[in-house]
Amino acid sequence: MPHPLTLISHPLCPYVQRAAIALAEKGVAFERIDIDLADKPAWFLAISPLGKTPVLLVDGQPVFESAVICEYLDETTAPRLHPQDALARARHRGWIEFGSAVLSAIGTFYNAPDDTALASRAGEIRRLLAQVEVQLGMQQEAGPYFAGEAFTLVDAVFGPVFRYFDVFDPIGDFGVFTGLPRVAAWRAVLAARPSVQGAVGADYADRLRVFLRARQGALARRMELAIPLPPPARPRAAQA
Repeated sequence: MPHPLTLISHPLCPYVQRAAIALAEKGVAFERIDIDLADKPAWFLAISPLGKTPVLLVDGQPVFESAVICEYLDETTAPRLHPQDALARARHRGWIEFGSAVLSAIGTFYNAPDDTALASRAGEIRRLLAQVEVQLGMQQEAGPYFAGEAFTLVDAVFGPVFRYFDVFDPIGDFGVFTGLPRVAAWRAVLAARPSVQGAVGADYADRLRVFLRARQGALARRMELAIPLPPPARPRAAQA
């Protein structure tokens, strides 16, 4: 019998992680199916008009786009991860979109062709996160998350954003979190959240490093210096 909720996934996709975090926070059981986005199966293209992950199958009916999936889950399952107040909810939706802009900036960072572009794009990420730093300082309720004590969908969005830097940090100090103590503290709290930790597989970091090396840009070249590939295994001597 098909599972009532099936998340069509890619192991590295940060947008998939949003949906997985929301499902975990709500304690909803679901099946997860990974696909190869470089070789998309026909059945996937039939249910994903944009050809992107995630897609949530609800009793076989597809819901696509991560923001829409998270909104659907929040409307149909408890606990609510959006504020009850309409204005606050609208503002949170805006910051979710802002999180997507940060992800786009991260994409330009790891695709930077040279060190000059790499530094410039790291600066753009920091500029965006500086705006988040200001917002965190303005929150009315004290607490470790975006809106205070309660974990919200904005937190589900930024957990995958910050996860990239767990792999970037050993490569070099790009100054992204310099002078942003609130953002750095938020990052640490999200990294410790079980739902955020469980949104990816144990091999996520290794997969991301392989992906980054394949970009063959400035970051990949720095990786070779900071995290060299292991030497090839020596063949065993033939036994007499």
